[in-house]
Amino acid sequence: MSDTMLAQAPSATPGDARVQDDAPPQRIVQARAFAPASVGNIGVGFDLLGHTIDGPRDIATVRRIDAPEVRIRAITGDVPGVGELPLEAARNTAGQALLSLRKALGLSHGFELTLEKGIALGSGLGGSAASCVAALMAANALLDAPLTRDALYVHALDGESVSSGSRHGDNVAPMLLGGVVMATHDRMIALPVPAGLYAVVVHPAQVLETRRARAVLAEPYPLDVVVRQSAHLALFLTGLQRSDIGMLREGLCDLLVEPRRAPLIPGFAEARHAALAGGAIGASISGAGPSTFAWFESRGAAEAAAPAMRAAFVDVGFAAHAYVSPVAGPRADVIATDRG
Repeated sequence: MSDTMLAQAPSATPGDARVQDDAPPQRIVQARAFAPASVGNIGVGFDLLGHTIDGPRDIATVRRIDAPEVRIRAITGDVPGVGELPLEAARNTAGQALLSLRKALGLSHGFELTLEKGIALGSGLGGSAASCVAALMAANALLDAPLTRDALYVHALDGESVSSGSRHGDNVAPMLLGGVVMATHDRMIALPVPAGLYAVVVHPAQVLETRRARAVLAEPYPLDVVVRQSAHLALFLTGLQRSDIGMLREGLCDLLVEPRRAPLIPGFAEARHAALAGGAIGASISGAGPSTFAWFESRGAAEAAAPAMRAAFVDVGFAAHAYVSPVAGPRADVIATDRG
């Protein structure tokens, strides 16, 4: 018998396990993913900077369907206003993000989406962004060739624009990457975070729509204020890079947006004062508001200041919830998948 014949594998029998092992894996037909809440702007970086928090989150379940369309099956959640969210895909941030993905990839199949809202509407915690990022993460898991997180960014921007009326990534970018992120029109840049930094984010039972919050920014700003704000931004970014708390403290001071939005948020001034009195590096409005955030040098300092920040809103008649989270918060991710 030749060496060639000796090297040949024996014929597979009908029940041979090797035949089953060689069978192609079944395609993922449904995926479930979450996206965390976020602090947009981080005060000094309007439409440019953001970071996630370990707190409320949105969850999306996406199923692959044969029909070449995006359907929103249901939107649920124990937050006010959920019933008012549109089920028409093109009018919904998550639906529009999936429409953008389908069009860009020329997909022959479609998606059916179910949303579970955990982030309150109009809270300043990136609720609209979280819906579209969670949906994209779930839908991406269903693709034969999933995209990178960087490649998903443009579709997240398309989705977010439905809610805010503009394409800004200060919420969707940190959700995609986690931690502190700089978001431009075409890229996401993860930024270093000094060890041990914690945030307190207080969400009062108020609603401030993004479009209304942006309307107060329409009037032009004096050049000297813009120059001073630019200096604060430069100090803040350098402080992150060098882990210099002094620079962060000097830089985390918003001269552009906060003064105009603060009057729209009863209790904000008192909450900010409570944060600074408690040793915060800085404090400002989270996203469009009304939520308020502050950075602290340790978890202990954050936990000690959180009750006073919350009480500032309670004292003016609003229930409020305080979250304590690492500044380097989590990123969106897939929770579970089902194969057909």
